[in-house]
Amino acid sequence: MPKDEERCGPRRGPAARFDGVTIAVHWVTLLLVLFLFASAWARDLAEDGARAETLLAAHRSIGLLLWMLTLARLAWRFTGGVHPPLPDSASASQLWAARATEYALYILLAVQPLTGLAQSVLRGKPFGLLVGTMQAIAPRDRALVHLFHDLHEEAAWLLLALIGLHAAAALFHRLVLRDAVLQSILPWRARTNICAAGE
Repeated sequence: MPKDEERCGPRRGPAARFDGVTIAVHWVTLLLVLFLFASAWARDLAEDGARAETLLAAHRSIGLLLWMLTLARLAWRFTGGVHPPLPDSASASQLWAARATEYALYILLAVQPLTGLAQSVLRGKPFGLLVGTMQAIAPRDRALVHLFHDLHEEAAWLLLALIGLHAAAALFHRLVLRDAVLQSILPWRARTNICAAGE
């Protein structure tokens, strides 16, 4: 039976990985985003007014938490975070696409909660959060409420599309290019020496 080195080439050392803080925040962010979509859809389907208000309060609260986490993540990203580069085999277009997607996701994660907050504030009345009630701080502006509602909804679909693209790219690196890009962000350490399927 041939040795691994003969079948797959020399074993490589551990793949470069993001730091633990970045990995943890990445997956917590994903869970929060999934909750936000689930709570928004559940609220649209809710037949009970009290249940709809509770879901909306949870949606607002988790949105604010996501916003604060994103700001902290950006601060860490540009100060102490470890950000391994793409493999040397990546083309210039792949590098550009990865960077553009990353920045677009950061922008949406930072701006999206603010459009929702603006929509709530500009209704001109107190609104509920999980930790209490936010008092009215601005007069009602129906036109701006509709504007921010539309922005919030359209940006949500754009965010969902970018997350799908981001996930598809990670799977492409894992299953087609067979490099260690996906493994670099996983919460656990995975094999990086990938041979032909079935080996």
